[in-house]
Amino acid sequence: MTETLNAIDIAAPAAAIYALAAATERWPEILPHYRSVKVLREDGPTRVVAMAAWRDALPISWVAEQTNDPHTPAIRFHHVRGWTRGMDVEWRFAPTATGTRVTIEHRLDFRFPIAREWLGKHVVGDFFVRDVAAKTLARMKALAESAR
Repeated sequence: MTETLNAIDIAAPAAAIYALAAATERWPEILPHYRSVKVLREDGPTRVVAMAAWRDALPISWVAEQTNDPHTPAIRFHHVRGWTRGMDVEWRFAPTATGTRVTIEHRLDFRFPIAREWLGKHVVGDFFVRDVAAKTLARMKALAESAR
């Protein structure tokens, strides 16, 4: 099992950050490294989204089931198609003295026939996931803090 954790402290309330993060259909407008997000199906707090981003010059894409929980708040994704099929992602929002600590945790049991642990950790986790999540959090921080 590969686990990748990204976290950032944001000087803004959790509700404001959650609102930005939960509206994934708007990510291509606000996150420069996202190429597209299409809502394929929606059923209350759960939706299926096709997502595409850039990892520098490399295009990546996947389909995930997204569940929004505004009361906790939390956002959960379960990847259902793509190289990362089976990956679980959770966005958590914890209050701090100056705002909110936002954590994104990715968990993947990479299903590749050769060197799966190494590829899961170093290629998927360290190279792709860590980079894209860090860019996402940095931009969320800039947007949430400038809105105050």
